[in-house]
Amino acid sequence: MKKWKSLSWIVLLLTLVMGLAACGSGNASGNKDGGSASKGSESYSLLTGGTGGTYYPLGGQFANLWEDATGDKFTTQTTGASAENMATLQKGEAEVAFSQTDIATYAIEGKEMFKEKIEGIKAIAALYPETVQIVTTEKSGINSIEDLKGKTVSVGAAGAGVNINAKQILEVHGMSFDDIKPQNLSFEESTDGIQSGAIDAAFITAGTPTGAVEGLSAQNKIKILNIEKDKQEKLMEKYPFYAEDTIKKGTYGIGSDVNTVAVKAMLVASDKVDEDTVYKMTKALFEADKINHAKGEFIKPETALEGLGDIEIHPGAAKYFKEKGIEKS
Repeated sequence: MKKWKSLSWIVLLLTLVMGLAACGSGNASGNKDGGSASKGSESYSLLTGGTGGTYYPLGGQFANLWEDATGDKFTTQTTGASAENMATLQKGEAEVAFSQTDIATYAIEGKEMFKEKIEGIKAIAALYPETVQIVTTEKSGINSIEDLKGKTVSVGAAGAGVNINAKQILEVHGMSFDDIKPQNLSFEESTDGIQSGAIDAAFITAGTPTGAVEGLSAQNKIKILNIEKDKQEKLMEKYPFYAEDTIKKGTYGIGSDVNTVAVKAMLVASDKVDEDTVYKMTKALFEADKINHAKGEFIKPETALEGLGDIEIHPGAAKYFKEKGIEKS
């Protein structure tokens, strides 16, 4: 009898222990479903550019903004910038990236440096202008794009964004690389070449003021060539990722405003990033008022859909712009 009672107590104790364990398991499940942000948060990679460029410092600030806004983790990565970023997104090795609007367009269309269409990439917003600057000096005697005929002109590395910009701008002026003596030089090599007299002019696509051009202007009176209004319109009609731009009087010491065009630096995301997350990211980008960078003054919702052409807007970003009454032109 005593043996039977002992066995009964053991069974009872085991039953109680199992019941308590089950209750503990139920509480853990409850915390996972509705608990802390750290347990439910996602991790995202933000592709920027080189450490000496603009994408990298902005990326660090954006990552901090987005972590505060979403509760998710954003890690920045240095890269070779636009073209590399688009290819990396396509491979699924990151979720968010900087790009230029023209490079993003080539990627989704499978043109220029992209042999195949890159799918699943959506626009978040255009940020600031990457200005096409056609640089020469006052003493060169070059006063217009047509005056580049027969001249030695830097058009950037073969296949690079600025190289394609140069082809397209010459095209709307009824010209091609056959009409000039093209040189494939970096920005620094271009301005050094102008300084030494080895070349006459250079196409440079970058945010203004551009360091290499500032260096040239410190020793020479430089000139930036106008792109006339009718040519701007023709260019934007055929290549809708361009937008009008102006290089203001006083930049590089120039004596008057220069009319030109720009592609835009932009943010893109994989369509696998959910709508709510991108909505919060977009809202924080334009409303946090914490961007401590010279390009911050250009980052505003009113211009965020300019120059995007045929690039589809991510549903999360589209939701934000709809709330603001901002439509893609």
